[in-house]
Amino acid sequence: MRGQPELYSLLDKLAIQYEYHEHPPLATIEDAKIHWVNYNSGRCKNIFFRNHKGDRHYLVILEHLRQLNIRDLEKRLKQGKLTFASDQRLKKYLGVEPGSVSPFGLINDSDKQVHLFIDEKLNEFDRLTFHPNINTASLVVSKSDFLKFLKYTGNTYEFIRLY
Repeated sequence: MRGQPELYSLLDKLAIQYEYHEHPPLATIEDAKIHWVNYNSGRCKNIFFRNHKGDRHYLVILEHLRQLNIRDLEKRLKQGKLTFASDQRLKKYLGVEPGSVSPFGLINDSDKQVHLFIDEKLNEFDRLTFHPNINTASLVVSKSDFLKFLKYTGNTYEFIRLY
């Protein structure tokens, strides 16, 4: 299977069931929409940010068709300007390459430096889709199993209304 072997070991250890799908590299949501059409799940867009000082990192997860109002999020966080994290920060904190951002990358964040913001709209779905830390495959997991995964990682997270 494509993706990080340690992730599959952890999913098995936590008894998290998943549906596995292989596909060509999906670097954008436009690419993904073509291959995700038959998935019975909430399809997720994942965006990795850092604050202006570079000392805080945020993973924002939203329903794939929604647009994020970054300025609104900045105002609510009171962290100053948010910018997309560099390729080096993606690798350091999530262990992934650009185009493969996924909350499953939290298994690589041993210091728990990444905070998650999860769009409340995703509560409408029983199952969610994410890359297994590579953009040539997707995993569909139940929302409850996803929350079990987050609890295991120990990273902080919250559901918020994203505009």
